Amino acid sequence: MTENTLTEFDATDFRIMNALVEDGRMSDVMLGERVHLSATAAARRRKLLEEQGAIKGYTAELDLPMLGLGIVVIVAIELRSQADSVLTEFEEAVVRCPSVTFCSFVSGDTDFLMMVHVKSFEDYDRIYRSELATLPHVAKIRSSFVMRRVTQRNVPPAVFCRGK
Repeated sequence: MTENTLTEFDATDFRIMNALVEDGRMSDVMLGERVHLSATAAARRRKLLEEQGAIKGYTAELDLPMLGLGIVVIVAIELRSQADSVLTEFEEAVVRCPSVTFCSFVSGDTDFLMMVHVKSFEDYDRIYRSELATLPHVAKIRSSFVMRRVTQRNVPPAVFCRGK
């Protein structure tokens, strides 16, 4: 979405999106009460936001520590080259890594940042050896273990300030 597209959303749209970020399963009746619209109007506006692509979908947030994946590792990868074919080959290989939950091409000294959720240090060692170290064109891998999560958001709250 471009900056120009943002001007199409009014304060009510932002209130609806904010409410749905907090609870995507909210009924249209509850949504309407929350944003001061009738249930029908709330449903219509929600559907329009979905059709416009502002709301891309709904997901369940899983408790990964409860599922045995209590350690988060931030992995910085440097490649030997930034040639287009090298980047493409690396990215295609990362997509096939079952343990990687996030990966982005970034600016600066590091080429890619990724996130891996693991059961233990031994589990990370296994993933490092079987998945990360086998990725093509890797020159350097640096791993940082998350000590404590301070905040994690799907959407920065500043987005919703535009509607006020």
